[in-house]
Amino acid sequence: MLSLVIPVYNEEKIIAETMKTVLAYMPNNFADYEVIIVDDGSSDGTLEIAEKLSDENIKVISYEKNKGKGGAVKAGIMAAGGDFVFYTDCDLAYGLDVIKEGHEFFKKSKETDVLVGSRKKHKDGYAGYTFLRKIMSVAFLSILKIYGGIKQSESQSGMKGFKTEAAKKIFALCESDGWIFDFEALLIAQKLKLKIEEIPITVINHRESKIDPMKDSIKMLREIPKIKKRVKKLNLDKGER
Repeated sequence: MLSLVIPVYNEEKIIAETMKTVLAYMPNNFADYEVIIVDDGSSDGTLEIAEKLSDENIKVISYEKNKGKGGAVKAGIMAAGGDFVFYTDCDLAYGLDVIKEGHEFFKKSKETDVLVGSRKKHKDGYAGYTFLRKIMSVAFLSILKIYGGIKQSESQSGMKGFKTEAAKKIFALCESDGWIFDFEALLIAQKLKLKIEEIPITVINHRESKIDPMKDSIKMLREIPKIKKRVKKLNLDKGER
């Protein structure tokens, strides 16, 4: 069984189309699945639309106060009941075929615990990006890799997959609710000595990013030493922070 987590926040303009796309795709490509929409304290009509379009395979989780994407992904993963769990963004930036490819990857590579979508691994990974956005993205990822200690070529893409057992171990230890949660999750996965693999991905649905490239990048870089220190202190033998 596959669980797909989609975090949403004030997405009333696209949530209906996204759910219709998911409803059309999933039953034709997966024998057993669930989709978990996590409403991250939206203040518009996102929750109402999501609940109206949900069915027996799509459940909606919501809470009143906005936490951040990391908090929403964590809530979805901890509620997942599948053998594998993936998360992707509400705009389906990388499409849904990549979820199917990731699921097949797990079935073939049974030792893999974590699967990371990497734009840097795809020849067209940055197709459609402006030159400035591409340069800033590549530079930021390089800093995370060198300064942060991430071994993968990419940590911040919005598509990742896990064996659910591994995902719950990782996210039970995560404390970051903001955009830097991906970095923390991978750092914890490395600490747990889980097997991490990458698959190439490219953006097929472009829209204006909610991230302020300069402001949010600086904020995330300031969080790195705090996260590294916290992860280093994790007492994994006793399952404690």
